[in-house]
Amino acid sequence: MSSEAREWVWEHSSSRGAARLVLLSIADRVADEQCISWASLSSLAKRTRASVSTVREAVERLLLAGELEQLDDLVGPQRSTVYRLPLAAEVVAAQRDQQEQEDSDTAANEPAGPAKLRLSALRRYGIRPREVPESPARVRNPAVPETGRSRRKPTQRRTGHRHSDVPATGTQNRSEPDLNRRYSSSGAAVLPAAEWQVDSATHTWARQQGHLDRLGEQGLRAADAKWRAHRAGHAPRAAEAWAADWRSWVAREHAPSRPNLYAVPGKNTAVPGGMTRTEAHTAALLAALDEPTGTEG
Repeated sequence: MSSEAREWVWEHSSSRGAARLVLLSIADRVADEQCISWASLSSLAKRTRASVSTVREAVERLLLAGELEQLDDLVGPQRSTVYRLPLAAEVVAAQRDQQEQEDSDTAANEPAGPAKLRLSALRRYGIRPREVPESPARVRNPAVPETGRSRRKPTQRRTGHRHSDVPATGTQNRSEPDLNRRYSSSGAAVLPAAEWQVDSATHTWARQQGHLDRLGEQGLRAADAKWRAHRAGHAPRAAEAWAADWRSWVAREHAPSRPNLYAVPGKNTAVPGGMTRTEAHTAALLAALDEPTGTEG
């Protein structure tokens, strides 16, 4: 009987696309002339090479079109859903009646009515009633709302943060020091260079790298002041970005006894002797090269 059901789908079904492929997969498992089949969404998705959501939408379209019925009071093998192809069942019944009563013209012209389901014939295929059926052989009609047994609602998609117990803002660890005020949360917030403060990690870095011994506390403060003056006009950045920029500045800063190559803007900008800025920088570099280092032979 599955061949007759498939033939009806090919010849008479108005379904298209994924819905047509799903209906063919269901018709392929039709057990007898009652055109009852069984399938699960996962098995239909595997056979049609489609997603489960696509198969679910296709089944809904077939139910609304009347080409498929879902028998909620029956259950198939491995607790699969039981379906019926009502239009195909009418054609099969009409063909059967025509063969049995070929000599009766009236019987051949009368449309075949809906036949009563024979549950005993379906047990051999693993189709059986549910444990507590509401009514015998109840056929689901998607146009009429069900009463009693409610249909499972689709799970709503989650939006936003997955973990509702994690605060949206602020530090996650209460013991974490809130450095640089509100700008130390996740790196997304930004702040001007003037508001960034040297944290303990950056100060430890300066001491471990030897910059504190090389510049001294006063020289380190002077380097910090010059860095803030040069960065005053820059766009706000994250605290981590300012810390990396500050470390790079300090690493290039000369000791107080050496020529100052990073003058604060607006202070001591006059070039001595009428030299250009490039000439002044070149002279400062040459003076730094001529400075005794104590290793001369």
